[in-house]
Amino acid sequence: MADIKAMVDLMRNNPAGVRFADLCKVCLRYFGPARQKGSHWVFKIPWSGDPRVNIQNDRGRAKVYQVRQVLKAIERLEAEQNENQ
Repeated sequence: MADIKAMVDLMRNNPAGVRFADLCKVCLRYFGPARQKGSHWVFKIPWSGDPRVNIQNDRGRAKVYQVRQVLKAIERLEAEQNENQ
């Protein structure tokens, strides 16, 4: 888990420098397995609408706007979990 939190911190500091494999690990930890449809990896989220978690491999790198969407989704997920405690 510490590795995942470290990856999330790195993603926040440099969303342009994220490897696709690292983004996948983070998404798997927070959102579970993905449904692959073509080049898109779609992760199930417990709400409808944005932020969605739909990522693509861009020659081994993650797309910057998708990294930002994942970060927003993680923030929302953590906020909802804190409200329910």
